[in-house]
Amino acid sequence: MNEQEIRGLLRQVQEKTLSINEAVEHFRHLPTELLSSARLDHHRQLRTGLPEAVFGENKSTEHLIEILGALLRQKDVVVATRVAPDKAAAVQSRLNGLTYHDTARVLTGNDQYIPKDCSRGTVVIVTAGTSDLPVAEEARLSLERFGHPVQTVYDAGVAGLHRILAHSRILQQATVLIVVAGMEGALPSVVAGLTHAPVIAVPTSIGYGTGAGGFSALLGMLNSCSPGLAVVNIDNGFGAACMAAAINRKPPQ
Repeated sequence: MNEQEIRGLLRQVQEKTLSINEAVEHFRHLPTELLSSARLDHHRQLRTGLPEAVFGENKSTEHLIEILGALLRQKDVVVATRVAPDKAAAVQSRLNGLTYHDTARVLTGNDQYIPKDCSRGTVVIVTAGTSDLPVAEEARLSLERFGHPVQTVYDAGVAGLHRILAHSRILQQATVLIVVAGMEGALPSVVAGLTHAPVIAVPTSIGYGTGAGGFSALLGMLNSCSPGLAVVNIDNGFGAACMAAAINRKPPQ
């Protein structure tokens, strides 16, 4: 349940179009709902401005069905990350209203509840290479479900510096940027030197042997000399989306 829905219920009680008992029924599952496999946090959107999301990796198909079925009954968007294709197909065969996004390995639903007019501007997502797309798409899909407009600049790494320089106008117009890169992780430093907006760097586990599964990119980004740059964990597109949403969110009215 989000703040807009709660305000609407209270307004109906004030206008006497909804009884107190009916309003109590709406609030009955706040703040949690206990399932056999999880304890759902229906209060999270109200507290943090972000809905509860499901980390699908290592969850069984039955657990995903139970959890996502309960979330679909709420008036909030549904996001499940790191869901393998076979599990996604099994879940979709049992639950209606879910869309699977192959590249990002993300299941989404309840798009009719995407928040409106909650952002200060546009989030721009930049990738160094096509291999970074799964992480970038996880960030994009999450941000769009949080109600934030997104623009993408993909495959613009430092091996061809003219590719990112050609998009300097887009970079300058962004409210916040997410820059996704593997290998040596140099692209976020370049982008942070081209824009006044905060940059969230996402190292990916893309690279040869000494890339060490993304640790080289992570350390390179942490040691950046460009100001205004912060770093999230390796392959953490969802975490970058949450941080970008917090920066780009309009203040409460």
